[in-house]
Amino acid sequence: MALSVRASFAGLLFGAVPVILLAGTWLVAKTAVDHLLYHDAVLTGQNWTSYLVDNIKDLEAIAKGEKPSAESRAFFERAQKAGQVFRYVIYDPEGRMRFVSDNLENSLAEDNEAKPKSAAEHEAEDKRAEKPDQDDDDDENLAEHNPAAARAIAAGQPLINAEEGEPPTRPQFFSEAYLPAVVNGRTIAIVETYIDQTRKRNEFRHTLTLMSAALLALIAIAFGVPGFAWLKRSNEKRLAEAHIRFLAHHDSLTGLINRDKLREETDAALAEANGRFALHSIDIDHFKDVNDTLGHAAGDALIVAVARRLEELASEQDRLSRIGGDEFVLLQAGPLAEDSAFALAAEIRRRLSLPYELDGQPISVTVSVGVAIAPAHGDSAARLMKSADLALFASKIGGRNKTSVFSAEMDKELAERLRLEKAIADALANNAFELFYQPIVEARTARLLGFEALLRMRDAMGAMVSPAVFIPLAEQMGLIDRIGEWVLREACQTAQAWPADLKVAVNLSPAQFARAGLAGRIATILGETGLNARRLELEITEGLLLSKSAEVLDELRKLKALGASIVMDDFGTGYSSLSYLWQFPFDKIKIDRAFMLALEAEDHGDAETIVRTIIDLGRSLNVTVTVEGVENARQLDFVRAARCDQIQGYYFGRPMPRTDLAAYIANANIADLAAQGALPETANHISSNALSATAGS
Repeated sequence: MALSVRASFAGLLFGAVPVILLAGTWLVAKTAVDHLLYHDAVLTGQNWTSYLVDNIKDLEAIAKGEKPSAESRAFFERAQKAGQVFRYVIYDPEGRMRFVSDNLENSLAEDNEAKPKSAAEHEAEDKRAEKPDQDDDDDENLAEHNPAAARAIAAGQPLINAEEGEPPTRPQFFSEAYLPAVVNGRTIAIVETYIDQTRKRNEFRHTLTLMSAALLALIAIAFGVPGFAWLKRSNEKRLAEAHIRFLAHHDSLTGLINRDKLREETDAALAEANGRFALHSIDIDHFKDVNDTLGHAAGDALIVAVARRLEELASEQDRLSRIGGDEFVLLQAGPLAEDSAFALAAEIRRRLSLPYELDGQPISVTVSVGVAIAPAHGDSAARLMKSADLALFASKIGGRNKTSVFSAEMDKELAERLRLEKAIADALANNAFELFYQPIVEARTARLLGFEALLRMRDAMGAMVSPAVFIPLAEQMGLIDRIGEWVLREACQTAQAWPADLKVAVNLSPAQFARAGLAGRIATILGETGLNARRLELEITEGLLLSKSAEVLDELRKLKALGASIVMDDFGTGYSSLSYLWQFPFDKIKIDRAFMLALEAEDHGDAETIVRTIIDLGRSLNVTVTVEGVENARQLDFVRAARCDQIQGYYFGRPMPRTDLAAYIANANIADLAAQGALPETANHISSNALSATAGS
C-alpha cells in the first residue's frame, strides 16, 4: 500500500514538474519578448528622432508652429512610405502640439483633416488639429494629452507604450514613442512616433513558439524518459509486490490457495462452523511416471487440468488448495455427515479419472483420496491436515485409486512410513540393499540361460520389506535413480563371475531415462566391472514409451549399440501398443505373470488366447518371448505347447541371494548334462536343488 501511495505521489510530481517548467519557460520567454519589443521601439524611436533631427532642417521651426518646407514634407512622405513609422506628432518644447503627419498637404494651422489617433487620449489632439486658428495658448498640451509622457520628457527620459490596434486605421500591434529632440544640449522639439511592431512581434512570437517547442521536447526527453522509466519500474514493483502478496497465499502454477492459507481457512472453519466439515487430501497416482515419460511441462499441464476439474466440483463455500507437487486439499464446508464426505470423495475420483488430452495425446490417471472430518479427527488445522494426509497414505499403500477415511490406527502407519523412509535412506548410504536373482531357463530344454536381478531390502530387525512397499516409496523420495545405478553396478559385478554363457537382466526405471546420459553411465559401469555388454539385458516397461518416445528410443538405440539386449517387460498389460515393437527392434518381450495366474481360473480361455497370440507375434517378428510366473507343471506344459522361448517362475527357482548362485549354477549344469533331454525330471531336479539351496534364506 505504501509503495502504491508513493508511486501515485511521484507520478503527480513527475506530471506537475514539466508543466511548471513549461509555464515558467513560456512566461520568461514572453517577458523577454515584451522586453525586446520595448527596447526595439525605444531604439527605433531614438533612431528615427535622430534621423529626423539630422534630416529635417526646419524641425525647430515646425515645433514653433510653422509649415514644413517642401523638402521636409517630401522627407515625411518617404518616411511614411517606408512603412515602419506610420505616424508622428511634433510638439514644441513646452509640450504643445504643432504638427501631425496625417495630412502633409496643409500646414498645421490649415489641417482640418488631421485626426491624430493615439491609443488613449488622441481625441483632444484631433480636435486641436481641426481648429488651426487657435492661439498657441489654446493648442493641446502634451501634459493633457499624455501626462505620463510629459513627466518622462521633463525627466529627460523617453516613454514607450505598446498597444493593440485595429486595422486599417492602426496596425495590429504598434508602439508610441515620446522622445525629446535634443540639439547641442537643448530640446528643440518633442517627437511622438507611431511605430508598427506587428512584423517584429510576429517574428518574436514565432521564435518564442519554436523555442518553447524545443524546450518542451527537451523537457519531455529530460523528464519523460527517466520519468517513464521510473514509473515503469514503480509499476513493476507494484505488480511484483502484489504478486508477492498473492504468492504468499497462493500456488503460482494453479492459482489455488497454498498450504499456509489453507491452514488459516481450516482454523477459521473450526472456529465458526456449526457442524462438521471435511478435508479431502487428493494425490495423483503414479504422477512421477507422467513427469518421467511425458516431461515436466506435461506434468504441469496435468496438474492445472486437475485443478480446474476440482474447481468445478467445489461449491462456493468450499476451499481448494494445492499444497505441493501433485497433492491437493479440498475443504468441504459443513455441516455434513460422513457419508456426504465419502460421496464427494468418490465423485472426485470419478471426475479426475476421466481422460485428459495433453499436447494432443490422451492420457488417463487415477487418484487416491484421504478424508478427515472435523472435529472428530482433529481440533486444529495442523491435526486435521495430518489426519487427511494419513488417510491418503492409507489409500496409496492400499493399492491406490482408493478413498480412505482417517482412523486412529493410521498414526501407527505414519510412524511405519517414516521408519521405512529412514531405512531406505540408510540402505542407500550404507550399500545395505541386496540383489536376489531368479533363474531364466530355455523352455524346451530347461537349460539355464541367466538370471534376473531383483532388488531387496531388510528392515532394522533384519526382516525383508516387500519391494511393492519400499520401491514406490523410494520413487516418492526421489532416490530410485541412484538406487537403479547401484543395482546395475552390483548385478554386472556379480554376473562377471558366472559362466560366460549366462546373462543378467536388470530393470530400468523411467527416472533413469529422465536424466540424460544413461547409455554413457551404463557404458562406464560395464567398463568398471569388466562385464561384456552382450551378457546384459535391460528391461523396460511399456509406460516408458508413452510419450517423448523419440528421446527414449534414441537412448535405447545407444544402449543397443553398446551390445546390450533390450527387453520389454510386462508385455500384455498396461498400454500394450504394438507400435512400439516396430518402432524399436526389441530383443525380447516378457509376458506378465498375471496371465499364468489367470490360467488357474475356471474360465481362462481369453488368457490362453492372448498368450498364444503374443508368442506367435514374437516369433513372426523374430523376437524372443519369455513367459513369467510359471509355477506348476500344468502351466509349464501350456507354455511349451504354445512354443514360447524362455521361462521364468518358481517352478524353476525362486529369487535367491548371491551366495546361493554358485550352487544353483553347478547343479543346473550337472542336471543338464545328466538329463540328456529328460525335461520334466530335469526341471524338477533343478527346482528341487534350487529350493534346497535357498532354504532358510
